[in-house]
Amino acid sequence: MLRLSELKLPLDHPPEALPAAIATRLGVPPSDVISWSVWKRAHDARRKSAILKVYIVDVEVRDEAALLARFKDDVHVQPAPDVAYRPVAVAPKDQRLRPVVIGAGPCGLFAGLILAEMGFKPIILDRGKVVRERTKDTWELWRKSKLHPESNVQFGEGGAGTFSDGKLYSQIKDPRFLARKVLTEFVAAGAPEEILTEAHPHIGTFRLVTMVEAMREKIEALGGEYRFEHRVVDIELDKGAIRGVRLHTGEVLEADHVVFAIGHSSRDTFQTLYERGVHIEAKPFSIGFRIEHPQSWIDRALFGPCAGHPDLGAAAYSLSHHCSNGRTVYSFCMCPGGTVVAATSEPGRVVTNGMSQYSRNERNANSGFVVGISPEDYPSDHPLAGIELQRDLETRAYTAGGGDYFAPGQLVGDFLAGRPSTALGEVVPSYRPGVRPTDLAPLMPDYVIAAMREALPVFGRKIPRYDDAQAVLTGVETRSSSPIRMTRGADFQSLNVRGLFPAGEGAGYAGGILSAAVDGIKVAEAVARSMIGQTAT
Repeated sequence: MLRLSELKLPLDHPPEALPAAIATRLGVPPSDVISWSVWKRAHDARRKSAILKVYIVDVEVRDEAALLARFKDDVHVQPAPDVAYRPVAVAPKDQRLRPVVIGAGPCGLFAGLILAEMGFKPIILDRGKVVRERTKDTWELWRKSKLHPESNVQFGEGGAGTFSDGKLYSQIKDPRFLARKVLTEFVAAGAPEEILTEAHPHIGTFRLVTMVEAMREKIEALGGEYRFEHRVVDIELDKGAIRGVRLHTGEVLEADHVVFAIGHSSRDTFQTLYERGVHIEAKPFSIGFRIEHPQSWIDRALFGPCAGHPDLGAAAYSLSHHCSNGRTVYSFCMCPGGTVVAATSEPGRVVTNGMSQYSRNERNANSGFVVGISPEDYPSDHPLAGIELQRDLETRAYTAGGGDYFAPGQLVGDFLAGRPSTALGEVVPSYRPGVRPTDLAPLMPDYVIAAMREALPVFGRKIPRYDDAQAVLTGVETRSSSPIRMTRGADFQSLNVRGLFPAGEGAGYAGGILSAAVDGIKVAEAVARSMIGQTAT
């Protein structure tokens, strides 16, 4: 098979145009093209009046060797790579202890799946509930201002990614095509097959719920075991190695291989691990607000006369600006046709995030509007100081919103002018339970506010009406990524605790569903290799 890239055709091309373009690109008669399939499909909207579809295709042709020789210097004509996933180990028959995976988000889900496929029969613990019960609890916060501290946007089956846009693309290096394994498993669990070919695939919350359930059933059928509402409160150590985990019930679960895929909001667990001497260091993350515009504004700005075309869907953007004060402001977790959601996991705090359904047909577009910060900005040099900063900002937002999980909000025009908002206008904010207009400036450090005020007009020049006075800012966005890193070595184990495998976003090694899932695969493989090595000795 050959892989051809950068095949460009008009947005509304007929189906027969693609095979014809393949033959033309290779300089062969159509009869020499035996078969073909789309590997990736994207669009090029740089010329809004003539948007193009861009394809990568895998092609079976006659006399492939001759074509490869002819195109040996053409980077757009290459042999198609082998993308099949192959297990790295098989569980030994005399396996004494089962590996334990803590966390049932994307990372823990795939760590559990890979271990189960190799026969290791993992035990998967999660402090939250099964995904459907968790969904009911989450809606209680959004509809009734009732927070369930152990069952919410952050905690429970599926992890934080369940209540998101369901984006399934990443910038990670992936020479083994582990992302393909992730997408293939998602399709088998009920995701639309188009996620295999779209350059920027997404699923949306409602579909993620049923997929997570299907994958749980698969893991259990392979011998894995789930235990929900099981919170880990301590770890058992002996001579620098993990020997088990203590649960909130008092039970100690013996284990010498434990994957910590606990997500970026398990602050109490971070504290426990730090107190037990696990190597943890502060890392950079980003803070800011959510910004909302009518999706129609974004569609017209990015797609021009093609806005509304069914093959384009809701337009997405990615923006960045390096400010005069040295800070970088950028869009984060952009959700086309989505909603801003209440994402706190602790009482007395307000956190925002973005979510979309598969259809992406809600009225507004939203994204994080955030500023990068580093450990030098934290209140102390303590490894957990980033958590202290998060909590302070989230508490300020809770108070500014009125103390009932309403979020503080401000019109962009008022924010730029430095005056509080007293009412909202043309853009109706989507956050529930609700938004109270106020002044957002006191909720963030001065350098963050200054950077945002500089960046908004710059973004407005890139996307017309981005800095429109009627656009809405909602605070606060503080869970952009983990504020800590549980540093690990080349064997994926903690630097100073053998058998403890930090993984995923909470450990500081991923950022989003796909990268977390890929990290889960890598960590599961490392666990398997370690367990085989111990058994052999």
